[in-house]
Amino acid sequence: MNILKIGLIQQHNTADIVDNRNRLAHKIRKLASNGAQLIVNQELHDSLYFCQTENVDLCSLAVEIPGEVCDFYSALAKECAVVIVCSLFERRAAGLYHNTAIVFEKDGSIAGKYRKMHIPDDPAYYEKFYFTPGDLGFSPIETSVGRLGVLVCWDQWYPEAARLMALAGAEILIYPTAIGWESSDTPDEKLRQREAWITVQRGHAVANGLPVIAVNRVGHEPDPSSATQGIKFWGSSFVVGPQGEFLYQAPSDKETEAIVDIDIHRSESVRRWWPFLRDRRIDAYGNICSRFID
Repeated sequence: MNILKIGLIQQHNTADIVDNRNRLAHKIRKLASNGAQLIVNQELHDSLYFCQTENVDLCSLAVEIPGEVCDFYSALAKECAVVIVCSLFERRAAGLYHNTAIVFEKDGSIAGKYRKMHIPDDPAYYEKFYFTPGDLGFSPIETSVGRLGVLVCWDQWYPEAARLMALAGAEILIYPTAIGWESSDTPDEKLRQREAWITVQRGHAVANGLPVIAVNRVGHEPDPSSATQGIKFWGSSFVVGPQGEFLYQAPSDKETEAIVDIDIHRSESVRRWWPFLRDRRIDAYGNICSRFID
């Protein structure tokens, strides 16, 4: 099998978690019925993006893994016979939480999970208040559709994360995402930010000779504190091949479901033409583990 059919869901969320989840389930069933073998969801897809403020009460949104919410997506994966990448707010213990991606195999079992390693702390993205940095490292998740290098949002800016996933044998890099514009930014600045986000991930595809899937939220979500005018998530979910070539890009302002074909064997050819892994100077990279070189 050379062609893998990827389903992606770009959704606008509301405060109604049950409705968000049920709409996702409907779309997953639709994509699976149309042939999708792997379905990727956006970051923290069950709720609003709650990190716009620091509020201890919002820690109650966290769920057990495994647990009731996992059972919902597990049953859905089994019903549809499809691999599903989910993104959940994980309650590991009292007062200890992670931003966790979890992959369900097509038989409903948990294939593996990844805890977000890079945690931002910016206005409207106060994730360090909620999430403990991941401790599972950069390990691909083995599934029936291949080895998935699942990372999460802020991780997508770091070439080290993509490279380590590639070196560990990932066949696809996957980024569930929640990123958007602050309303006070100028149109030119908004464009620069979105294009930088796309460009850096296309660079990961090129540098590692791997397809990349990035699935973002879409639509406006208000700031509960009214300190800002909220976030307008810029959508623009996309899939690129191992040379960074666009295979699909979603609109910036609409909910979207799509199925995209990826030739999973193309990476072999690309890596033969551009043998970046062969030519790495691993003897000269010791300082990469320094915070800064004075």
